[in-house]
Amino acid sequence: QVQLVESGGGLVQAGGSLRLSCAASGGTFRRYRMAWFRQAPGKEREFVAHITESGSFTYYADSVKGRVTISRDNPKNTVYLQMNSLKPEDTAVYYCAADMYYSGRSAAEYDYWGQGTQVTVSS
Repeated sequence: QVQLVESGGGLVQAGGSLRLSCAASGGTFRRYRMAWFRQAPGKEREFVAHITESGSFTYYADSVKGRVTISRDNPKNTVYLQMNSLKPEDTAVYYCAADMYYSGRSAAEYDYWGQGTQVTVSS
């Protein structure tokens, strides 16, 4: 069983950048497929990005494609989300998620979650 802790959120102006980190412990990190989701107030949790166990394949939600990069460092048990050209509509709590088998966009299918980190983008 893996535990996940996100960090790196904060307040940033529109057009700025942030890098989120998600540190994993308690499991064999390199065996997990990882994803980032976000949830804005009053909205459902939505998929942002996914990365395979080795990091060789990634994919993104259309709303962030070209502005966001997911990556991982398996020796450091960490997955990252680099966010550039941030917009006010990117404001949300960002969560990382892990699963050994699932690679899709449905939050319900991921077994493990962090507590989230707040990202606020001011206009």
